[in-house]
Amino acid sequence: MFRRPGHYAVLATLALAACASPRKADLSLPAGYEAPAGPPAGAIALDTWWTSYGDPELTSLVEQALLRNPDIRTARARLDEVKAQRTSAILQYLPQGDATASGRRTDTRQIGGSAASIPGFSTDGVSKQYQANFNVSWELDPWGRALFAYRSANAEVDRVRFAYEVTRAQLAADTADAWFQARGLAIQLADARETTRIQQDLYDIAGKRAAAGLAATTEPDRIAGDLAQAQAQVAGLEAQLQVQKRAILILAGRIVEPTANIDAPPEVGQAPAVPAALPSDLLQRRPDVRQAQAAVRSAAGQQRLAQLAFFPTFTFSPGLGWSRIEQPGFSTETQNWSIGGSVLQPVLSIPRLLSELKVQNARTEQAVTAYEKTVQTAFQEAEGALVNLDADRKRVALLAAGEVRAAKAYQAARTGYARGLTDLNSTLSAEQAWRAVRTQLTSAQVQALRRSVQAYKAIGGGWPAQAYAAAK
Repeated sequence: MFRRPGHYAVLATLALAACASPRKADLSLPAGYEAPAGPPAGAIALDTWWTSYGDPELTSLVEQALLRNPDIRTARARLDEVKAQRTSAILQYLPQGDATASGRRTDTRQIGGSAASIPGFSTDGVSKQYQANFNVSWELDPWGRALFAYRSANAEVDRVRFAYEVTRAQLAADTADAWFQARGLAIQLADARETTRIQQDLYDIAGKRAAAGLAATTEPDRIAGDLAQAQAQVAGLEAQLQVQKRAILILAGRIVEPTANIDAPPEVGQAPAVPAALPSDLLQRRPDVRQAQAAVRSAAGQQRLAQLAFFPTFTFSPGLGWSRIEQPGFSTETQNWSIGGSVLQPVLSIPRLLSELKVQNARTEQAVTAYEKTVQTAFQEAEGALVNLDADRKRVALLAAGEVRAAKAYQAARTGYARGLTDLNSTLSAEQAWRAVRTQLTSAQVQALRRSVQAYKAIGGGWPAQAYAAAK
């Protein structure tokens, strides 16, 4: 009978379904980054990299954000949901069954005529009926469906767990970035206030010189325009700083607090060195890479289940029962047990199962491709952040030296103007040149700090990678 064409078609379908397997991801990466290497790995705890800045306020803000932020709570609730779904996915392959019980009392009164009282049948009196059953259905699993369902469910839990860690790492980076932006705005505000003071000082000097006939009366008016611009810049920066402080409070889950509770000092420190890392470390350290890898395992498990759907399903169905009937002058009690089973072999549903298998094959291929894309993006982000951070450090060093010399030039010009040895244009030009270099230096220092945050996150900092088993 197995030589019939229909049986050959079924066997061929099963063989093709069993041979399908996920494509191995291409994870080839360069041996190292082109950026200069930092201190040895382990010199800085990457899981809490924000502590390397030596800023207690930053550390406190990040810890508060990781505890209170709604995104963290949402990601945690999603993880709890998937864990519960994993339990449901496994329980369906265990014996299923429920006990049922029922009882009934019937009070019958004969109206007119004669009441019948025959054993097993009575038209008058009280009758009672009780019944209890316990039926079980158990899908036998010779093909290992439960194993693959368990593996797929575990991989899905891992995927969501790493998504939770991605959220934590991103939130820590966002909080640090917002904090350094606030400090940068505080420096700009302090600079703008200093510019206002300088312009006011020059305005006073020009007024005295004009009153003494040593300068044109238009010089104070010219400086007054620059003074108004400086005062307007102060007002604008005060508003920007307040908005940035509110953003920090929201990240930290402290939305009801006033912005005055955030004290962003108008100063920045030096960006700490990022420890040396290898591109291959990204496979272990980056939570988004681990998340993409778990997605491949989950899809592969679902693909295997789609393949096993072509195989027969065996169901074992034992059961127990008990019943009792009581009537006037009669009662009976019965007990029973049963055992049975069934086999389900897909036949006409094979085209639908083939279509579903093709869908799952495509989903698995998408997951593998997404994994490759995530690894490539991680390498690009890490190398880009490290290279740019090195450039930012060099830029800060050059601008710091230039700012010192520009400040000396302005002080000399101001002294000369007060003594009548330098004209107003030269003094204003020296002041503007100094402030321009000072502004560029501040911007470069803040950019270096923000870039260091990007670098820490890009190489996989911000979550306890060592707490998880190595990727498989």
